[in-house]
Amino acid sequence: MNREAQSNNVVWHHATVTPQRREQLNGHRAVVVWFTGLSGAGKSTLAHAVEEALHVQGRRTFVFDGDNVRHGLCADLGFSPADRRENLRRIGEMARLFVDAGVIALTAFISPMRADRERVRQIVGPARFVEVFVSCPLEVCEQRDVKGMYRRARAGEIPEFTGVSAPYEAPEAPALVVDTSTMSLAQSVDLVLELLHAAHLPVPDETPPTAA
Repeated sequence: MNREAQSNNVVWHHATVTPQRREQLNGHRAVVVWFTGLSGAGKSTLAHAVEEALHVQGRRTFVFDGDNVRHGLCADLGFSPADRRENLRRIGEMARLFVDAGVIALTAFISPMRADRERVRQIVGPARFVEVFVSCPLEVCEQRDVKGMYRRARAGEIPEFTGVSAPYEAPEAPALVVDTSTMSLAQSVDLVLELLHAAHLPVPDETPPTAA
Protein backbone atom coordinates (compact mmCIF):
# COMPACT_ATOMS: atom_id res chain seq x y z
CA MET A 1 0.00 0.00 0.00
CA ASN A 2 1.45 3.40 -0.92
CA ARG A 3 1.61 6.29 1.53
CA GLU A 4 -1.19 8.25 -0.17
CA ALA A 5 -3.59 5.29 -0.10
CA GLN A 6 -2.70 4.57 3.48
CA SER A 7 -3.28 8.17 4.57
CA ASN A 8 -6.78 8.05 3.08
CA ASN A 9 -7.67 5.06 5.23
CA VAL A 10 -6.23 6.15 8.57
CA VAL A 11 -8.25 8.20 11.04
CA TRP A 12 -6.59 10.17 13.84
CA HIS A 13 -7.79 9.12 17.29
CA HIS A 14 -8.18 12.05 19.67
CA ALA A 15 -7.12 11.25 23.24
CA THR A 16 -8.78 12.71 26.31
CA VAL A 17 -5.39 13.37 27.94
CA THR A 18 -4.13 16.31 25.90
CA PRO A 19 -0.59 17.69 25.57
CA GLN A 20 -1.73 20.70 27.59
CA ARG A 21 -2.85 18.47 30.48
CA ARG A 22 0.49 16.67 30.42
CA GLU A 23 2.30 20.01 30.58
CA GLN A 24 0.20 21.07 33.55
CA LEU A 25 1.06 17.80 35.30
CA ASN A 26 4.77 18.21 34.54
CA GLY A 27 4.87 21.85 35.55
CA HIS A 28 6.62 22.89 32.34
CA ARG A 29 5.86 23.20 28.66
CA ALA A 30 7.25 20.69 26.18
CA VAL A 31 9.38 21.94 23.30
CA VAL A 32 11.90 20.71 20.76
CA VAL A 33 15.33 22.29 21.20
CA TRP A 34 17.02 21.76 17.84
CA PHE A 35 20.81 22.07 18.06
CA THR A 36 22.29 22.52 14.57
CA GLY A 37 25.88 23.10 13.49
CA LEU A 38 28.92 21.54 11.86
CA SER A 39 30.31 18.17 12.89
CA GLY A 40 32.58 18.80 15.85
CA ALA A 41 30.87 22.03 16.87
CA GLY A 42 29.73 20.49 20.15
CA LYS A 43 26.03 19.86 19.53
CA SER A 44 25.79 16.50 21.29
CA THR A 45 27.95 17.62 24.20
CA LEU A 46 25.79 20.70 24.71
CA ALA A 47 22.49 18.84 24.27
CA HIS A 48 23.40 16.24 26.90
CA ALA A 49 24.73 18.87 29.29
CA VAL A 50 21.50 20.86 28.97
CA GLU A 51 19.50 17.69 29.53
CA GLU A 52 21.48 16.93 32.70
CA ALA A 53 20.78 20.42 34.05
CA LEU A 54 17.07 20.18 33.21
CA HIS A 55 16.82 16.69 34.71
CA VAL A 56 18.31 17.92 37.97
CA GLN A 57 15.62 20.59 37.96
CA GLY A 58 12.93 17.91 37.68
CA ARG A 59 12.11 18.41 33.99
CA ARG A 60 11.14 15.54 31.70
CA THR A 61 13.68 15.31 28.89
CA PHE A 62 15.10 13.16 26.11
CA VAL A 63 18.06 13.66 23.75
CA PHE A 64 17.94 12.56 20.12
CA ASP A 65 21.55 12.22 18.99
CA GLY A 66 22.44 11.97 15.31
CA ASP A 67 24.70 8.92 15.60
CA ASN A 68 22.42 7.06 18.01
CA VAL A 69 19.34 7.51 15.84
CA ARG A 70 21.15 6.02 12.85
CA HIS A 71 21.72 2.81 14.82
CA GLY A 72 17.98 2.18 15.00
CA LEU A 73 15.19 4.36 13.67
CA CYS A 74 17.17 5.47 10.63
CA ALA A 75 19.57 2.53 10.21
CA ASP A 76 18.28 1.99 6.67
CA LEU A 77 19.30 5.47 5.49
CA GLY A 78 22.55 6.69 3.96
CA PHE A 79 23.91 10.22 3.66
CA SER A 80 22.62 11.29 0.26
CA PRO A 81 20.61 14.54 0.25
CA ALA A 82 17.38 12.54 -0.09
CA ASP A 83 18.29 10.22 2.78
CA ARG A 84 19.29 13.14 4.96
CA ARG A 85 15.92 14.77 4.33
CA GLU A 86 14.13 11.56 5.25
CA ASN A 87 16.31 11.15 8.34
CA LEU A 88 15.27 14.58 9.58
CA ARG A 89 11.62 14.03 8.66
CA ARG A 90 11.54 10.92 10.82
CA ILE A 91 13.23 12.73 13.67
CA GLY A 92 10.77 15.59 13.34
CA GLU A 93 7.80 13.22 13.55
CA MET A 94 9.31 11.41 16.56
CA ALA A 95 10.17 14.67 18.31
CA ARG A 96 6.59 15.85 17.81
CA LEU A 97 5.30 12.72 19.55
CA PHE A 98 7.68 13.29 22.45
CA VAL A 99 6.49 16.88 22.77
CA ASP A 100 2.88 15.70 22.71
CA ALA A 101 3.88 13.36 25.56
CA GLY A 102 5.04 16.37 27.58
CA VAL A 103 8.77 15.84 27.11
CA ILE A 104 11.45 18.44 26.34
CA ALA A 105 13.08 16.90 23.26
CA LEU A 106 16.67 17.98 22.65
CA THR A 107 18.10 17.06 19.25
CA ALA A 108 21.70 17.17 18.03
CA PHE A 109 21.87 16.99 14.23
CA ILE A 110 24.03 18.75 11.69
CA SER A 111 20.84 19.30 9.65
CA PRO A 112 22.73 21.41 7.11
CA MET A 113 19.89 22.70 4.94
CA ARG A 114 17.51 25.46 6.05
CA ALA A 115 14.62 23.93 4.12
CA ASP A 116 14.93 20.66 6.04
CA ARG A 117 15.03 22.45 9.39
CA GLU A 118 12.00 24.51 8.38
CA ARG A 119 10.18 21.32 7.48
CA VAL A 120 10.83 19.98 10.98
CA ARG A 121 9.64 23.29 12.43
CA GLN A 122 6.33 22.86 10.63
CA ILE A 123 6.01 19.21 11.71
CA VAL A 124 6.57 20.09 15.35
CA GLY A 125 4.78 23.44 15.25
CA PRO A 126 6.62 26.77 15.21
CA ALA A 127 5.62 27.64 18.78
CA ARG A 128 7.24 24.44 20.06
CA PHE A 129 10.43 24.57 17.98
CA VAL A 130 13.52 26.28 19.43
CA GLU A 131 16.43 26.46 16.98
CA VAL A 132 19.87 26.79 18.58
CA PHE A 133 22.81 27.41 16.26
CA VAL A 134 25.93 25.83 17.72
CA SER A 135 28.42 28.07 15.96
CA CYS A 136 32.06 27.08 15.57
CA PRO A 137 34.54 27.94 12.80
CA LEU A 138 35.30 25.09 10.43
CA GLU A 139 39.00 25.20 11.26
CA VAL A 140 38.26 24.72 14.96
CA CYS A 141 35.94 21.81 14.22
CA GLU A 142 38.68 20.24 12.12
CA GLN A 143 41.23 20.72 14.89
CA ARG A 144 38.94 18.89 17.27
CA ASP A 145 38.00 16.14 14.77
CA VAL A 146 37.00 13.86 17.63
CA LYS A 147 35.77 11.10 15.30
CA GLY A 148 38.39 11.52 12.59
CA MET A 149 35.67 12.42 10.11
CA TYR A 150 37.29 15.56 8.68
CA ARG A 151 40.55 13.72 8.08
CA ARG A 152 38.71 11.01 6.18
CA ALA A 153 36.62 13.58 4.26
CA ARG A 154 39.74 15.50 3.22
CA ALA A 155 41.23 12.20 2.03
CA GLY A 156 38.15 11.60 -0.13
CA GLU A 157 36.98 8.63 1.94
CA ILE A 158 33.66 10.26 2.89
CA PRO A 159 31.69 11.87 0.05
CA GLU A 160 29.25 14.73 0.59
CA PHE A 161 30.67 15.65 3.99
CA THR A 162 29.19 18.86 5.38
CA GLY A 163 31.69 21.72 5.49
CA VAL A 164 34.15 19.97 3.18
CA SER A 165 32.36 18.64 0.09
CA ALA A 166 28.77 19.56 0.98
CA PRO A 167 27.31 22.90 2.10
CA TYR A 168 26.07 24.01 5.50
CA GLU A 169 23.40 26.72 5.57
CA ALA A 170 23.60 28.52 8.89
CA PRO A 171 20.28 29.60 10.46
CA GLU A 172 19.23 33.09 9.49
CA ALA A 173 17.17 33.81 12.60
CA PRO A 174 17.84 31.18 15.29
CA ALA A 175 16.39 31.55 18.76
CA LEU A 176 19.95 31.46 20.11
CA VAL A 177 23.55 31.38 18.85
CA VAL A 178 26.12 29.61 21.02
CA ASP A 179 29.76 30.02 19.93
CA THR A 180 31.54 26.99 21.36
CA SER A 181 34.92 28.24 20.13
CA THR A 182 34.85 31.13 22.61
CA MET A 183 32.49 29.95 25.35
CA SER A 184 32.90 27.22 27.93
CA LEU A 185 30.42 24.38 28.14
CA ALA A 186 29.05 25.78 31.39
CA GLN A 187 28.52 29.21 29.81
CA SER A 188 26.81 27.62 26.82
CA VAL A 189 24.48 25.59 29.04
CA ASP A 190 23.58 28.69 31.04
CA LEU A 191 22.63 30.55 27.84
CA VAL A 192 20.32 27.77 26.70
CA LEU A 193 18.71 27.40 30.11
CA GLU A 194 18.17 31.14 30.39
CA LEU A 195 16.37 31.17 27.04
CA LEU A 196 14.20 28.17 27.91
CA HIS A 197 13.19 29.37 31.35
CA ALA A 198 12.44 32.87 30.13
CA ALA A 199 10.41 32.12 27.03
CA HIS A 200 9.58 28.46 26.48
CA LEU A 201 9.07 26.38 29.62
CA PRO A 202 6.65 28.35 31.82
CA VAL A 203 3.15 26.85 31.67
CA PRO A 204 0.44 29.47 31.03
CA ASP A 205 -1.93 29.93 33.94
CA GLU A 206 -5.19 28.50 32.64
CA THR A 207 -7.06 28.76 35.92
CA PRO A 208 -10.42 30.40 35.18
CA PRO A 209 -10.93 33.75 36.91
CA THR A 210 -13.12 33.77 39.99
CA ALA A 211 -16.37 35.72 39.97
CA ALA A 212 -16.19 39.15 41.54
